[in-house]
Amino acid sequence: MDIVKTLFGSSSAKEIKRLKKQLNKIESLRDSMMALSDDDLKAKTEEFKKRYKDGETLDQLLPEAFAVVREASRRVLGTEHYHVQLIGGIILHQGRIAEMKTGEGKTQTCLLPAYLNALTGEGVHVVTVNDYLAKRDSEWVGQVHRFLGLTCGCVLNQMDNDERREAYNCDITYITNNELGFDYLRDNMVIYKDQLVQRDLNYAIVDEVDSVLIDEARTPLIISGQSGKSTKLYEACDILARQLEKGEAEELTKMNAMMGEAVKETGDFVVNEKDKVVNLTEEGVAKVEKFFHIDNLADPENLEIQHNIILALRAHNLMFKDQDYVVKDDEVLIVDEFTGRIMPGRRYSDGLHQAIEAKEHVKVKRESKTLATITFQNFFNKYKKKCGMTGTAMTEEQEFQNIYGMDVVEIPTNKPVIRIDHEDAVFKTRKEKLHAVVDNIEESYKKGQPVLVGTITIEASEEISGLLKKRGIPHHVLNAKFHELEAEIVAQAGVHGAVTIATNMAGRGTDIKLDDEAKAAGGLKIIGTERHESRRIDNQLRGRSGRQGDPGESKFYLSLEDDIMRLFGSERLMGIFNSLGVAENEELHHKMLTKAIERAQKKIENNNFGIRKNLLEYDQVNNDQREIIYEERRKVLDGENMRSSVIKMIDDTIDKNIDTVISSDINPNDWDVGELNHLLIPIFPFDKDEILKIEEDASSVDELKKNVKEAAHKLYEAKEAEFPEDVTPDIRELERIVILKTIDRKWMDHIDDMDQLRQGIGLQAMGQRDPVVEYKFAGFDMFNDMISSIQEDTVKVLNHVKIEERVEREEVAKVTGTNKDDSVAKGPKKRDEAKVYPNDPCPCGSGKKYKNCCGRK
Repeated sequence: MDIVKTLFGSSSAKEIKRLKKQLNKIESLRDSMMALSDDDLKAKTEEFKKRYKDGETLDQLLPEAFAVVREASRRVLGTEHYHVQLIGGIILHQGRIAEMKTGEGKTQTCLLPAYLNALTGEGVHVVTVNDYLAKRDSEWVGQVHRFLGLTCGCVLNQMDNDERREAYNCDITYITNNELGFDYLRDNMVIYKDQLVQRDLNYAIVDEVDSVLIDEARTPLIISGQSGKSTKLYEACDILARQLEKGEAEELTKMNAMMGEAVKETGDFVVNEKDKVVNLTEEGVAKVEKFFHIDNLADPENLEIQHNIILALRAHNLMFKDQDYVVKDDEVLIVDEFTGRIMPGRRYSDGLHQAIEAKEHVKVKRESKTLATITFQNFFNKYKKKCGMTGTAMTEEQEFQNIYGMDVVEIPTNKPVIRIDHEDAVFKTRKEKLHAVVDNIEESYKKGQPVLVGTITIEASEEISGLLKKRGIPHHVLNAKFHELEAEIVAQAGVHGAVTIATNMAGRGTDIKLDDEAKAAGGLKIIGTERHESRRIDNQLRGRSGRQGDPGESKFYLSLEDDIMRLFGSERLMGIFNSLGVAENEELHHKMLTKAIERAQKKIENNNFGIRKNLLEYDQVNNDQREIIYEERRKVLDGENMRSSVIKMIDDTIDKNIDTVISSDINPNDWDVGELNHLLIPIFPFDKDEILKIEEDASSVDELKKNVKEAAHKLYEAKEAEFPEDVTPDIRELERIVILKTIDRKWMDHIDDMDQLRQGIGLQAMGQRDPVVEYKFAGFDMFNDMISSIQEDTVKVLNHVKIEERVEREEVAKVTGTNKDDSVAKGPKKRDEAKVYPNDPCPCGSGKKYKNCCGRK
């Protein structure tokens, strides 16, 4: 592949070459823009807006618009866009992904396409990974937009709806991916149009696009409501899980399969760490049945017990304290595996969180009910145009292309990267590896070279911290337990002699700047204590060093006892060590080892891609259904006349009920009239004699349907006449109220039912069926049933409503939370007025001290 690139050039280089004409045009405008006064430069915005309305395209406006932003940035921020940032800006405007290395100024690059696309007046969303970055960027680079006369807003986790609406109505809005997705879901749960906060989804610029659209995309957004399920089952399953013995299962070979031999299993359950799956053995199943006093665990009525005991075993054998989660203040808090941050408010789905709570003996919170949900893949694909920036995207280019329709263009660095990336050092044991890591840190510390040590888990960061303390080396620890001090710690990490230990550096959002003495000592040294599952995360750690031509170096230290090595081919690697006669504490560099590690990472990346693809396949079923329901809701919110929809509901309800009891091949004399009346009369208040006459006069099923529909239409017209125009609500608003309420009640139950279906559909695989295909079929049937139920309930209510009844719009479910509440802690509430102390004069004006006057109350 490298030879091909050398001979023909990379695709990115070709793409950048095509932009030369536009770049030259931007550069040629530099002097004329610098000559403009501030007022003349600001006036360019209105000029561009008018030209756009008059028919010029954004592509035609791009050179001038970019030149204006570049000059405004020079005046406001004191920094002028580099040549490579202009390239990045064009790539982003084209709806693609710009891979720009750490320190190349992605935040400032995004000013260019944000300004250009905001000229349409349809809004631009700049998406970041946390509240801190959204607020920082809107205040910092947002100055440029405001200088040029555009409005710039920011949506934060603690904002109310009015503040959110104001921010969304700005030309450019800075926001996190979670807030954006949840606002979309919440907007599709409101009952009045003026409660909406978002505009249409026009153009999104996603910062750290790999973190948002790849890492975060493994978990859908879920809005929850209170459920009535008991938590006792989690506690019972936890007690049982502690009694069950872990066993082993032999691998099933082709020969075993050909001979019809069964896999031999020991213990009560077996754990597959690679795929993160737990399965009960026959002995385990028998123990579960005995514990719960049931005859057959596989019976449908025992599905919940089966699901919960597996959850309990997963909690004990695959979820680890201080790695996957921490326990703080009697609460289980998830640790983000990519950033190492604690995520308050986020919970594992499908009951896993409750199983961990039972395991850790904290209060098991009542399981929630899913009210609204969407994947990031389906959400971001709703934008008219989207693009992204990151330092590392090439390893997932295929996924970006297949799922999001965005290709990746690698942008060259402004200055050549001179960082030295050393080969991985591999040791036999973890103890030897850590000893070598601390030796290297000590060596760098003595010569004043700053060191950033990257770990995967909190436990590992604290272990290295302990070893450094023993040697008397001062250092800072940056992990989920101390993330409040993050900005301060990162700011000091480039000072000469600084030693910083960090649990994953993905999405930290802060560049590490070196002082002169640090540069002289060799620049920032990156030490990785373990390979991450994703090569991209390793590259992000490396990328913290060597920014803007700074010196630096990086090296990863591994051992055969590391998880990634242990799970993927450690036996073969151990054979290499033994054959080479490697001595204790000796590090090994070998191409075969490097390739084996890369193969393992690729294997895991493919597994994770499979998880995301699988999630998308399931959600695609939900997405098609969601589009239909949300479109109907929006008609109601927009105040459309729903009479034609009601008439269709009447006709569909009649067709469905007649088809239920009468078919065209049955002689009219043999029609089950009694059963038909039993179905129709509760919905339509027909007179019994009238319906009997209709049935007697019909000679075919089609004629019967036609006659019943005519009678039903007359009934509805009579109901309409009961509601004069001056009554509130009038019949048209009444239709909207009933339709909205019925849709919401049925849809929320349907989402929860689909969620339950998804949990149990995996059992179809045991019958040699594709679970996704079965889910699609079952989901289609369930959706059709729901639509029929919505129609029937709506018609029934409208036919029986009385003018004296008080009917108004209302929410059908109380939202209790989401699964991805923002991880940034909300700031303390500030007083509106100064605090009054005991000896201060009382504010009431009495002349007394506060403690002797109003303070006594």
